[in-house]
Amino acid sequence: MPITVSKLADVDPRAEIGADVEIGPFCIVGPGVTIGEGTRLFGHVTLMGQVELGRHNRLYPGAVIGAEPQDISYRGSDTRVVIGDNNLIREGVTINRATEKEDGVTLIGSDNYFMANAHVAHDCKVGNRIVLANGALLGGHVHVDDHASLSGNVCVHHFASIGSYSFVSGLSRVLHDVPPYMLADGMPTRPRCINVVALKRNDFSAEAIKCLAEAHRLIYRAKVGLDHAREILRGNEQLVPQVNHLLSFVQTQQEGRHGRARERRRAA
Repeated sequence: MPITVSKLADVDPRAEIGADVEIGPFCIVGPGVTIGEGTRLFGHVTLMGQVELGRHNRLYPGAVIGAEPQDISYRGSDTRVVIGDNNLIREGVTINRATEKEDGVTLIGSDNYFMANAHVAHDCKVGNRIVLANGALLGGHVHVDDHASLSGNVCVHHFASIGSYSFVSGLSRVLHDVPPYMLADGMPTRPRCINVVALKRNDFSAEAIKCLAEAHRLIYRAKVGLDHAREILRGNEQLVPQVNHLLSFVQTQQEGRHGRARERRRAA
């Protein structure tokens, strides 16, 4: 299929453009950009620096991908943004390239939906099938696991981790890691209950949901301690794989600083 480029777009000839790509008016595509087949830039989209876009992504007006990280220590090194396939990136979304503090890549997976004015900062790692609602902000070095959802105007502190199948409610301030399968809310956020809606939608068994609910009760309501909770759950034959994953996440979180597991190395 042919490539369609508006006469009003500015596409550097060194950019690598796949088949069946459409680039709308007033888009800017820099020399270090690679765009996979079937991707659509609907207009006023800016791709700058080293950016790799996969296949069948859709980018709406005002999106800026690959701009320099908003980090005062950055000194212009050749870092990247890598984005997978089938992502929907709406108006005004910004995704910054990485610093040199980790592996030099801001990484986005596939099948994600980033709503208007969401921001993904430098060195973030965002998985697959994730929703960032309008105005959701990820600080630098944040990790978001598969199937997580962040509602409108959620702000996530740098180095925090958001677990798989979790949900963070609107206007929440995320200072600590959000465990998988939880619904978190507040300023700062706390796990309020399990994310039943997402678990049912993704075909978790009734038994797994029941076991996760009991694990949440023991850890966050009864507050019996992680080791004691594990023993109770084992005695009740409720240490299903999902519960083991939750307990492992919480254990790692508790070994970190300020409720963020990935800050452990900063204490060294």
